[in-house]
Amino acid sequence: MTPGSNIPLSAARVTVDVAAPVRLDVSGLLLTADGKVRSDDDFIFYNQPSGPGVTYRSGGGTTPDAIVVDTTAVPPGIEKIVVTASPDAAGQTFRGIEPTATIRNADDSSVLSSFTPPQLGDETALVIVEIYRRNGQWKARAVGQGYANGLAGIATDFGVTVEEPAAAAPAQPVTPPPAPVAPAAPPVTTPAAPPAPATPPPPAPGAGKINLDKGRVSLQKNQTVSLVKGGRPLLSQVKMGLGWEPAYRGKDIDLDASVIAYGPQRNHIDSCYFGKLSIVGGAIKHSGDNLTGEGGGDDEVIVVDLGRLPQEVSGLVFTVNSFSGQKFTEVAKAYCRLLDATTGEELVRFDLTSAEPQTGVMMAKLIRQFSGEWEMTAIGDFVKSRTVRGMVKPAAQAL
Repeated sequence: MTPGSNIPLSAARVTVDVAAPVRLDVSGLLLTADGKVRSDDDFIFYNQPSGPGVTYRSGGGTTPDAIVVDTTAVPPGIEKIVVTASPDAAGQTFRGIEPTATIRNADDSSVLSSFTPPQLGDETALVIVEIYRRNGQWKARAVGQGYANGLAGIATDFGVTVEEPAAAAPAQPVTPPPAPVAPAAPPVTTPAAPPAPATPPPPAPGAGKINLDKGRVSLQKNQTVSLVKGGRPLLSQVKMGLGWEPAYRGKDIDLDASVIAYGPQRNHIDSCYFGKLSIVGGAIKHSGDNLTGEGGGDDEVIVVDLGRLPQEVSGLVFTVNSFSGQKFTEVAKAYCRLLDATTGEELVRFDLTSAEPQTGVMMAKLIRQFSGEWEMTAIGDFVKSRTVRGMVKPAAQAL
């Protein structure tokens, strides 16, 4: 397809997957005849993966993310579903990494059409294609409209509420929208002064992609390190050590460290914790429960044999919970650190520098990349949950 061209859909259920040389965040918005969402519930993305007739499907880092549209289930008041894409890395543009949207029959995966927007530059988000209703028939149109202020610029353009303390400039397309071949729906009115983007906070200075070539890495929140040394993936046994101390001398603090394993669709595979010390065929093992937090060194250790992990495991989230109900404001010096299990060498460390009056915290995640290598990202987000069971859903959203 070329910008502005359209095709009739020969299938009632279609999948639009968007591929690029880098990982993308893909989303869909359900729009009425005035070009706006009815509410924020019509914004479908990884944190809100389903709506009426529209579903977000994660590729889990091994296949492209996609939006699935069941035209028979789309509400009568919805005239159009726009499919958007933005690079997962903060601040990255589409220059040199042109994405390709492929429209498929969702039932047999046969290709109906594909579209690669041409001449991209400083865009950080795209409306790439749209699935729309015209005179009772569903069609697909190639769009390729770019935005310089990320996915939040698109979202606010279409009426999604984006909450952020600071104000931002209005959403302004980088590339003009293509002239549609079919009659277009009423034009979208850009808000005069939409709120600032609801993108995650940017990494700390110097938080770009780093590896282990220069030795031990100390992470800050949201920073990522690739477990590669000398250009080679570190596919060996690693240990995740988690430690903490009571904030008040003489007071025990009983916390429980766990790891939750997920598949490519952010599906929960299993959880390893003090009540289940071995999962996924023994590739992940837990050291057992520490009831006090006293003493030097790691309080609990989780051993992960990266080389033996089943291919279905693409993400691991390491969490700490207070089953007794003590809050993290009563905890001091909480940290996690990744060690080479063979040599005992500390590879990566993340010290929790803030605390909230909650009973759970997501410390870090390990993600398997397209290349097969693993990356570790510091999270440091607090959750109201005293057990690992309550961490499964928020940890999936953190992947």
